Amino acid sequence: MVVFPNAKINIGLNITGKRADGYHNIESVFFPIKLRDVLEIIKSSNPSQDISFNQTGLLINGELASNLCVKAYHLLKSDYPSIQSINLHLHKAIPMGAGLGGGSSDGAFMLKLLNDVFELEIGEEKLIEYALQLGSDCPFFIKNTPCFASGRGEILNSIDLNLDNYQILVINPGIHVNTGWAFSQIAVQNNHQDLIYKINQPIPNWKETITNDFEAPVFEKYPVIKNIKDSMYNHGALYASMSGSGSSVYGIFHKNEKPTIEIDKSHFSIWI
Repeated sequence: MVVFPNAKINIGLNITGKRADGYHNIESVFFPIKLRDVLEIIKSSNPSQDISFNQTGLLINGELASNLCVKAYHLLKSDYPSIQSINLHLHKAIPMGAGLGGGSSDGAFMLKLLNDVFELEIGEEKLIEYALQLGSDCPFFIKNTPCFASGRGEILNSIDLNLDNYQILVINPGIHVNTGWAFSQIAVQNNHQDLIYKINQPIPNWKETITNDFEAPVFEKYPVIKNIKDSMYNHGALYASMSGSGSSVYGIFHKNEKPTIEIDKSHFSIWI
């Protein structure tokens, strides 16, 4: 069975407090976009190996044991021993460490795929609980509809946000922004205005009202990321922002406008 884990962008990202458990509370709108990986599992006849992993496409850094698809498999198998050995193929099209949630999406879709293939009949709320054990962004990809996210990002309230009349340009310069470092640069403020109210205003208004708290420190350390955002506005973007803690930047443009933006050949870019 094959599924297509998609990416997301953050529209606004406010860091609202440091938690006792070491995490931060955030407020953000998570919006799914049509940039997708490919994930396939086939039941295996080899009982001596739980999971056989094959990966193509963009490179993945890190050990196999830390891959969220592999973690998702072992997480469910510990509670559902009926899950048998599998062959897993992951084709990466979403850049890793890019603020687009690619790894989180893969892990969440793996949970849903195992649930379907092995007919486990796990409900959405329970899948969300499992997803949170994989990472703060993972629960969103269980719902996978536009959501206002709070808490660590796991408290999700669906919102009505449709961008079908627009097109989105995503550019990733290939810079890995360390998330721990990015959080350490934030001076937490509690005076953020209502993000839901702002989202419901016309998109051209977002430029003056919706911000990502990570942009200031990240732009200072990596000016090329700021230059990408500025270039999008210079070419007519209605709204542009860094997604997550970076380094991807997206711009929202009118549907019938696709300006020619000079993009470094080393950068990943895609119109959606």
